[in-house]
Amino acid sequence: MKIKVLGAANEVGRSGFLVNSDNTNLLLDYGVMFARKRTDPPSYPLHVKPKEIDAAVITHAHLDHSGCIPSLFNGGNTNVYSTPPTIDLSVLLIEDMLKIEKNKHDFDYRHVNNMIRNSKEIGYRQPVNVGDIKFELRSSGHVIGGSTVIVEAKGKRLFYTGDINLRGSRMLPPADLDIGDIDLLITESTYSQSQQTPRAESEKGLLEFASEVMDRKGVLFIPSFSVERSQEIACVLKNANFKYPVIMDGMALKVNDIMFRYPEYLKNVNIFSDAVNGATLIRDHSDRKRAISEPCVVISPAGMLVGGNAVYYMQNLASSDKNGVAMVSYQGEGTPGKKLLETGKISLKGKDMNVKATVKRFEFSGHADRDSLFEMIKNIKGNPKILTVHGDRESCTKFSEEIQQKFGFDSHAPKLGEEITI
Repeated sequence: MKIKVLGAANEVGRSGFLVNSDNTNLLLDYGVMFARKRTDPPSYPLHVKPKEIDAAVITHAHLDHSGCIPSLFNGGNTNVYSTPPTIDLSVLLIEDMLKIEKNKHDFDYRHVNNMIRNSKEIGYRQPVNVGDIKFELRSSGHVIGGSTVIVEAKGKRLFYTGDINLRGSRMLPPADLDIGDIDLLITESTYSQSQQTPRAESEKGLLEFASEVMDRKGVLFIPSFSVERSQEIACVLKNANFKYPVIMDGMALKVNDIMFRYPEYLKNVNIFSDAVNGATLIRDHSDRKRAISEPCVVISPAGMLVGGNAVYYMQNLASSDKNGVAMVSYQGEGTPGKKLLETGKISLKGKDMNVKATVKRFEFSGHADRDSLFEMIKNIKGNPKILTVHGDRESCTKFSEEIQQKFGFDSHAPKLGEEITI
């Protein structure tokens, strides 16, 4: 079995791995990486010839894993396997990307429609045979429908984590790591060099901040990823019996609708439905204006303040010190959210503006942190080679070195285009 690294090598973004056995080619993820400057084009994984791909797997809907899948229908045709929620959410996010980034991509809505027609919905632990290769998905604990992948061929077994969360969340169970002996592990390294704040501590801090802002008759804005993070924050507030209105806006509402279709993928659908049904859902601009006329918490994309209704809320809330902004999502380099945390400023209508609202950051990551990743590797069976990917250069290389030192496994951070044989 041969594996070629197409993306996510010493970087977070454009994940893609090509698995080959004899004449069968299986693609694990095929995502995009957005440019730091909005004027620059996005980056894709290394090119594959669509006609040579026998099947593709999407581990989960986030665009850095799913966003380039439509390009497989640019002169080609292949089956795309994932869980039902992943297909629906991927289509939602990809179509939104195409709407925002007009003419920046090598594919369009026609290719997305072909992707939908060729999608094959599979459940967890459901074996699929494609030529010489057999694979199955396991729950990853990262987002609804999110998966890890076990691939088997020629008596060898590969385990690809995609994005993984070993501790789960209020809505999702932890990752399923009952995977047996493996010969190769491809693991994310996003937070391999950092410990995350315990979730209970993050929740307590967020609730205290929300109460402070309500006490001074302000509005707390929580810019949040539309898939999972927005819903998780709503669940945290509901669980605490938060007494003030909770507003949900933007694409998070469409995600809510998709999540309601798949209750079997949630840890407890009642926790989710209570949170969403207890919130005020914004349907038009007059709702939006009315909502922030009184103390409330607003949960709305974009999580990094790149577009979306976040711009409207920041324009209307940033200039008053009675308001607050709680940053609960990952902030990529060069994004408005990162700039706000580092400088206390945002750019509105082309001009930098000091934010008078109180800004605080809280960790609510859906990724495994350092302790969790080491725990996962400690419990792995077999004597696998290990590839550390999906992290910045330091996270991937240091994590790889530490794995060798702690466990004695043959581990390294692969370069883009590198091929590994097991």
